[in-house]
Amino acid sequence: MISEWIVSILLLIGGAFILIGSIGLIKMPDFFMRLHGPTKATTLGMAGMLIAAMIFFSNTQDGVSVKELLISIFLLITAPISGYMLIKSAIHHKLKAKDGTKGLDNIEDD
Repeated sequence: MISEWIVSILLLIGGAFILIGSIGLIKMPDFFMRLHGPTKATTLGMAGMLIAAMIFFSNTQDGVSVKELLISIFLLITAPISGYMLIKSAIHHKLKAKDGTKGLDNIEDD
């Protein structure tokens, strides 16, 4: 009974983070700001959903469900790295940023 509540709360929190990340992907004004939605909020939302699945399947089946834990770890490792590589590529191609974007003075010239 209590595990169903935990799974439901984790699914709602994960879904909310995914929704917020998706809205941020659409609403942000430039590429550099737009990248924060998928790499931060959506990653956290998917981790919450996968942990909910791990708790659910551990309670309904015999043994611990390790697949969801491995997927969560892989997702939490690869999403920031891919975001970093996208930002480096945008900087290399001299993609223009909006004037309000902070940190532009930290970018080194090639």
